[in-house]
Amino acid sequence: MANKNAIYELVEKRLDTQSFRDEHWEGTFDDYLDLVTRNPRIARNAFQRIYDMILHFGTERYTKLRHEYVRYKFFSDPIGNGEDAIYGLENSLMQLVDFFKSAAQGYGTERRILLLHGPVGSAKSTICRLLKKGLEYYSRLEEGAMYTFSWKIEKPNGETDLADCPMHEEPLKLVPHQARRDIITMLNETLPPEHQILVEGDLDPFCRKTYDDLLKKYDGDWKKVMEHVVIRRFIVSEKDRRGIGTFQPKDEKNQDSTELTGDINFRKIAEYGSDSDPRAFNFDGELNIANRGVIEFIEVLKLDVAFLYDLLGASQEHVIKPKKFAQTNIDEVIIGHTNEPEYKKLQNNELMEAFRDRTIKIDVPYNVVLDDEVRIYEKDFNKERVRGLHIAPHTVETAAMWAVLTRLEEPKKAGLTRLQKLKLYTGKSIPGFTEDSVKELVEEAPREGMQGISPRYIQDKISNSLVSDQAIKEKGINPFMVMNELESGLSHHSLIADEELKKEYKELLNVVREEYEDILKTEVQRAISADEDAIKRLCANYIENVRAYTQREKVRNKYTGRDEEPDERLMRSIEEKIDIPESRKDDFRQEIMNYIGALSLDGKRFEYNTNARLQKALELKLFEDQRDTIKLKNVVSGVVDDETQAKIDVVKQRLIKYFGYNETSATDVLNYVASIFARGDAKSED
Repeated sequence: MANKNAIYELVEKRLDTQSFRDEHWEGTFDDYLDLVTRNPRIARNAFQRIYDMILHFGTERYTKLRHEYVRYKFFSDPIGNGEDAIYGLENSLMQLVDFFKSAAQGYGTERRILLLHGPVGSAKSTICRLLKKGLEYYSRLEEGAMYTFSWKIEKPNGETDLADCPMHEEPLKLVPHQARRDIITMLNETLPPEHQILVEGDLDPFCRKTYDDLLKKYDGDWKKVMEHVVIRRFIVSEKDRRGIGTFQPKDEKNQDSTELTGDINFRKIAEYGSDSDPRAFNFDGELNIANRGVIEFIEVLKLDVAFLYDLLGASQEHVIKPKKFAQTNIDEVIIGHTNEPEYKKLQNNELMEAFRDRTIKIDVPYNVVLDDEVRIYEKDFNKERVRGLHIAPHTVETAAMWAVLTRLEEPKKAGLTRLQKLKLYTGKSIPGFTEDSVKELVEEAPREGMQGISPRYIQDKISNSLVSDQAIKEKGINPFMVMNELESGLSHHSLIADEELKKEYKELLNVVREEYEDILKTEVQRAISADEDAIKRLCANYIENVRAYTQREKVRNKYTGRDEEPDERLMRSIEEKIDIPESRKDDFRQEIMNYIGALSLDGKRFEYNTNARLQKALELKLFEDQRDTIKLKNVVSGVVDDETQAKIDVVKQRLIKYFGYNETSATDVLNYVASIFARGDAKSED
């Protein structure tokens, strides 16, 4: 039973007091000089810090379509256990990291606004959220440690007040310009060229006034001024508005530039006598508080034009202009994101040429690879998250398949369907298509993924299915329930007004239904033919006949003891299941024997499942042989004898064990596939 002492113990156990002390470290300016001389990297700028943060989590290299890709593990969200993981956007993410790499080395991109451009729901906000989350996490690590300072200011009554630097400035900015360049040069002598630090600009207006007042007080004695400085660890925090800013535009009438650059504190004007005294100003605009970190502009192109002009100086010159103050230096990454319609408006607006010139656009498309799309939905719809309801196999897969099909462009190659294109992109092989031809398909459709159905729509419809009366009644959902929900939702989809497009999407749903039927038939066939001993016997019989055939020998009949010709009928009945034509049977048989020989040379033994094509042929042959004994047609009518029912129960258990069904969904699938075969048999009889 829980008690208050146990609760206190749990709290104490989770608290890391040493980490708390490290994160709240304070020291003198002299202490900071010791730190920065030992490790100059603590004075990195915002771009260098974000680039190092991404690399901190490691990389993986892989080759696809003869192109080398780098997968940055940071974007799998190791901090949040995959909650914000991004799948299938390696190309866009590589461009993003290249932007930070170039900016970190001072090659010019640090003077640009990063613009993420893509359709709604394509992970633009997720990328920004990850970068902000990552920066918070990294600033708590020893290798990501950063520092700022406060001022000890004496009051008229003799007491000392501690005033934080409002823009979390880098302490080395306290070094006079004349000496700072030499100090930075000295610190950089210990660093490789790609890691050189650069501390530019002046202090913010509040710190500059405080600094100047103290310098006058001590008659120019800089060391005396530094005695009023308290250096402290700076932990980035979006919630506390430290190092991370987020700005979302409102309607044009309510947009005010002070939200970005701060505003006058009217209560303090009486105390300091002037509205141009920095002590009577709140440097708490989003661009102020994001200094040393990152600022995200949600739907940046919906900003009032005056705001966009503010961003020109913020990006190019790294300065902002607070009301009644001189231009103020900033060090922060500016990220905006927008969708297609807003970006087209920008392109057509000649007055915004300067803004376009200062942006680096990175396209963030939807996934066009099925496996990556499935992983998006499996984060939310899995056994851990959905309890008490069974999600039948392929439910998420079929929804994802439809989403990807809506994003693919119609192939230009004659005879190739969108579904085949989807399979090629997923890595499946289709006769007549090589890696080069898949590469050509990708290159002929550069805007693929920039339109189509959003993952959010799919997530909403799966959610609707899960809370439907049918789902509660049947304690689960299946692909047909979700596909019906997807189709009915199209009639009132807020982003699809084109009736022709709705019609096209509904036709693609029919393509998915047909593909799902094929998947079900294959699984039931495999479940029926999953008698491993029977497959092994059939395989051994086939191989024995093939060996005799290729070596022009006879086969010993085990029952009669007489030598007979290889069983051509048996061999062809298996080979025809995988469309081996009569003209190529000799090649296929020799290929099998060569494969067995190669395995033998490697000290490996041939099994029926070591060759995928042969395994499929054997399973289909066994299914055909056993189908009539199970009498699937009778399943539909409900008239089943005890012997057949026992066989059906075995198949159900195989569907549950090997394919992930439960009792209800296995029964439904078996009934459905039985009805398909019954329809097929009825047609053949006609």
